Amino acid sequence: MAKYNTLNDEEKRIILHKGTEYPNTGKFNNFYETGTYICRQCNAALYESDSKFSSGCGWPSFDDEIPGAVKRVPDADGRRTEIVCANCGGHLGHVFTGERMTAKNTRHCVNSVSLDFIPRKEE
Repeated sequence: MAKYNTLNDEEKRIILHKGTEYPNTGKFNNFYETGTYICRQCNAALYESDSKFSSGCGWPSFDDEIPGAVKRVPDADGRRTEIVCANCGGHLGHVFTGERMTAKNTRHCVNSVSLDFIPRKEE
């Protein structure tokens, strides 16, 4: 079995039990530094900062993932599409299409708790 990072109770609630953090409370909601967003549970690279945008929804939003990093699965509610880390299966949030917020017409609505960030080093 793969060894993953130790999660606190809130991280377990969201990542393992498919919870949701309260809107506008996540540390990455209004965060726009240059770098890579990684899975909090397994450290797999998920999103590059150039795909992040301000959607006003209260959670970090991305219009594209790193190829192969995010898996889409039908949500238990039968209406939405859940997104999980393709490496460890940790819950990230939900993906929405057709909202026309970006040219890619996609919004990954991600819990900050599900993410860590690695800043890009200046050359």
